[in-house]
Amino acid sequence: MQELKNRIKLFAILALISLLYVQNANGMGMRSLVALPIDKGGYVIRFSYESLTDGERDVFISSAAYGLTKDKALLIGMPYQITPGARNRVGDFSVLYRHTVLQDDFFSGTSRFALLGGVVVPSDNDREPAIQAGFVYTLFKNKHEFDIDVLYREGIDNRPSNGQYDLSWQYRLSPSQLPDWGIVSQLNTVAELNGRWQEGNEMTNQVTLGLQWVHPRWVIEGGVIKNITNNNELSLILSTRFHF
Repeated sequence: MQELKNRIKLFAILALISLLYVQNANGMGMRSLVALPIDKGGYVIRFSYESLTDGERDVFISSAAYGLTKDKALLIGMPYQITPGARNRVGDFSVLYRHTVLQDDFFSGTSRFALLGGVVVPSDNDREPAIQAGFVYTLFKNKHEFDIDVLYREGIDNRPSNGQYDLSWQYRLSPSQLPDWGIVSQLNTVAELNGRWQEGNEMTNQVTLGLQWVHPRWVIEGGVIKNITNNNELSLILSTRFHF
């Protein structure tokens, strides 16, 4: 009987460790969700808040991601303007399908390449929809992670086309070495080069710097966004995400 109890106890411990490992959160860039790895049946909810330091614009963005299979995921997002006096507070609903076509796992790291495709659905009748497509590449090794994503949206009818790119580098400050069992909180620095473009306007390039606290179940991150072309706007970003 005692041996049976010990086996049950051991099974329960192993099951708990496996559950925590499956739900383990991951680092990624602060300005984009498309690089985040998601297991089959797993899902992530993210809330982010961006505010211009001069108080002219405040945006709250809710996002979610769901793992359809090991290589396929569904990504959705919707912004909401919370600036006083803003019109059309609810932004357009974005739906992206991600298909990982190449993945190479190696000692202490991995690399992935995925294709993106989807639509932008307007939240009111005054705007037209758009078709979006792009790609994302991730390279992770030891303390470093690099994410590169490019997304282009082709406007339908009178909607202007637009696009964006994000180049992100994350470096793990703590711990200096991850334990073999893989469940640990991390503190990362994040440095990004971001670009935002809309038809009829020049590309706006930005630099994003911040910190990222990665817990096995959730992530809290924050930083500053500085425009380096067109104007000198400075924004603050704060976000959190939960992994299930």
